[in-house]
Amino acid sequence: MTALIRARKDAGLSQAELAERLRCHQSFVARIESGQRHIEVPGLVVLCRALSANLLEITDEVAEATPPNARI
Repeated sequence: MTALIRARKDAGLSQAELAERLRCHQSFVARIESGQRHIEVPGLVVLCRALSANLLEITDEVAEATPPNARI
Protein backbone atom coordinates (compact mmCIF):
# COMPACT_ATOMS: atom_id res chain seq x y z
CA MET A 1 0.00 0.00 0.00
CA THR A 2 2.68 2.41 -1.05
CA ALA A 3 -0.01 4.90 -2.11
CA LEU A 4 -1.39 5.14 1.41
CA ILE A 5 2.06 5.44 2.98
CA ARG A 6 2.90 8.24 0.55
CA ALA A 7 -0.41 9.99 1.23
CA ARG A 8 0.14 9.73 5.00
CA LYS A 9 3.65 11.12 4.74
CA ASP A 10 2.50 13.86 2.35
CA ALA A 11 -0.07 14.81 5.00
CA GLY A 12 2.77 15.03 7.53
CA LEU A 13 1.24 12.37 9.76
CA SER A 14 2.75 9.50 11.69
CA GLN A 15 0.91 6.19 11.86
CA ALA A 16 -0.11 7.09 15.41
CA GLU A 17 -1.50 10.47 14.35
CA LEU A 18 -3.48 8.88 11.52
CA ALA A 19 -4.76 6.22 13.89
CA GLU A 20 -5.94 8.95 16.24
CA ARG A 21 -7.88 10.58 13.39
CA LEU A 22 -9.39 7.22 12.50
CA ARG A 23 -10.09 6.36 16.15
CA CYS A 24 -8.22 3.09 15.87
CA HIS A 25 -4.92 1.66 17.07
CA GLN A 26 -1.61 2.44 15.38
CA SER A 27 -1.06 -1.26 14.75
CA PHE A 28 -4.20 -1.30 12.57
CA VAL A 29 -2.70 1.42 10.36
CA ALA A 30 0.61 -0.47 10.28
CA ARG A 31 -1.14 -3.67 9.15
CA ILE A 32 -2.96 -1.81 6.36
CA GLU A 33 0.27 -0.19 5.17
CA SER A 34 2.17 -3.48 5.25
CA GLY A 35 -0.55 -5.31 3.31
CA GLN A 36 -1.35 -7.62 6.23
CA ARG A 37 -4.83 -6.10 6.56
CA HIS A 38 -7.15 -5.44 3.65
CA ILE A 39 -9.82 -2.79 3.80
CA GLU A 40 -13.14 -2.46 2.03
CA VAL A 41 -13.93 0.50 -0.25
CA PRO A 42 -15.83 2.42 2.47
CA GLY A 43 -12.75 2.08 4.70
CA LEU A 44 -10.57 3.45 1.91
CA VAL A 45 -12.91 6.44 1.62
CA VAL A 46 -12.59 7.09 5.37
CA LEU A 47 -8.79 6.79 5.14
CA CYS A 48 -8.62 9.24 2.23
CA ARG A 49 -10.79 11.71 4.09
CA ALA A 50 -8.56 11.45 7.17
CA LEU A 51 -5.52 12.09 4.96
CA SER A 52 -7.20 14.77 2.85
CA ALA A 53 -6.09 12.61 -0.07
CA ASN A 54 -7.77 12.23 -3.44
CA LEU A 55 -9.50 8.85 -3.57
CA LEU A 56 -9.17 8.57 -7.34
CA GLU A 57 -5.45 9.29 -7.26
CA ILE A 58 -4.97 6.62 -4.59
CA THR A 59 -6.98 4.02 -6.48
CA ASP A 60 -5.19 4.84 -9.75
CA GLU A 61 -1.84 4.36 -8.03
CA VAL A 62 -2.97 1.06 -6.52
CA ALA A 63 -4.35 -0.10 -9.88
CA GLU A 64 -1.03 0.62 -11.59
CA ALA A 65 0.89 -1.30 -8.92
CA THR A 66 -1.44 -4.32 -8.99
CA PRO A 67 -0.31 -7.10 -11.34
CA PRO A 68 -2.87 -8.06 -13.99
CA ASN A 69 -2.97 -11.65 -12.70
CA ALA A 70 -3.49 -10.65 -9.04
CA ARG A 71 -6.06 -12.62 -7.09
CA ILE A 72 -8.58 -11.50 -4.51
